[in-house]
Amino acid sequence: MASDLAPAMDDRAKVPGGRRPPFAAWLSTTNDVTKTFLSVAERADVINLAGGLPEPTTYPAEELAGIAAEALRKHGPEVLSYSQIDGLPALRDRLAERFSDEYVRLTRENVIVTTAGMQALDLIGKVLLEQGSVIAAHAPTYLGAIDAWRPRAPRYRPFTPGSNTLDYPTAFEGASFVYTVPNFSNPSGKLVTHGQRVAMVEAAHQTGVWLVEDDPYGGLYYDGAPLPRLLSLSGKLMGEADAEPYRGPVVYTGTLSKEVAPGLRVGWVVAAPEMIRALTVAKQGSDMCTSGLSQRLVLDAMNAGLPERIQPQILALYRARRDALCEAMEEHLGSLFAWEKPQGGMFVWATARNPSLDTDELMRLGLEEGVCVTPSSVFDVTGEDRRAIRINFTLNAPERLHEGVRRLAAAVRRLGQ
Repeated sequence: MASDLAPAMDDRAKVPGGRRPPFAAWLSTTNDVTKTFLSVAERADVINLAGGLPEPTTYPAEELAGIAAEALRKHGPEVLSYSQIDGLPALRDRLAERFSDEYVRLTRENVIVTTAGMQALDLIGKVLLEQGSVIAAHAPTYLGAIDAWRPRAPRYRPFTPGSNTLDYPTAFEGASFVYTVPNFSNPSGKLVTHGQRVAMVEAAHQTGVWLVEDDPYGGLYYDGAPLPRLLSLSGKLMGEADAEPYRGPVVYTGTLSKEVAPGLRVGWVVAAPEMIRALTVAKQGSDMCTSGLSQRLVLDAMNAGLPERIQPQILALYRARRDALCEAMEEHLGSLFAWEKPQGGMFVWATARNPSLDTDELMRLGLEEGVCVTPSSVFDVTGEDRRAIRINFTLNAPERLHEGVRRLAAAVRRLGQ
């Protein structure tokens, strides 16, 4: 779906004197889908099934208020000042501890704190991409990642884990980096299997390419035990469990946006020390530092065990909503779309049985019916896939999910399906 920035760029040429330079050309290649599904949050008449938005009632506001007040009392001058560029040292130590296991040993040198997960993706693009660089990207690909790297006009080499014809070393060779979301991929909701994870890590070690493991949904398993991180599998392959710091090819990114609250805007990258140093240089020219208050709040919340304490109720809520969405889809969309119930995460990916159905148009008609979904075109680096939709189930209660799917079915019927 085309951006509405292109007309604004044209308008700039009409100012008196015509002396203002144009906006950067890449702005005309963006889309307005993210802005659309965030803006509909203000419309009570629209059921938002589009965004990857958590349920606000899960945010532990009272506990965080107490932690914040204590942090200001004890560390006021520190948290209200500029922080170190690479993050609060104690938080970096805590994150190194959190992601160390029997196969990988991490230290502060392996960690940079970022302003949420999106900045992590932006910084990775800054340090690894030149104009026209190749990204081997897990397809379909997260819209936010595509947007983060768009200004550098990369070329993409899409790959789909599990494809019978996929040769990982060939897919990875020569790329500036590989990008994957192995836990309940955004947008497809799929879980990359243990065997596929091992194959990706082996290929990264074989080719020397950086392997970016984006993991915002790793805490949202509803069925089955969590699979090992690519970071851990890399440490196991290296066979250096007692060596520190980690120096392998995996670049692990994460955030507390889905585990605690997105408004904290705290994320991280765990990687080899040379990657962390490069990201620190890039962050210096981006935002100088992540909020010191947010970092201290996250550190104290982690030390108090807050994420682990609230996780069971979040999982129970989201599991019930996933089931409700799939039941509603079976009732109203079963003859029109095909999908798989995800084992975790926040999304169901549904593909139209009729290959001629245009989900860009479906999004427009859906808004007229009072429901918002995300079309597949924005997750396709070519923009050509218009046959699928991403549906979120975490934001809405079961009855609203059912009504939203009913409205969506009405929009499909208006397309003549």
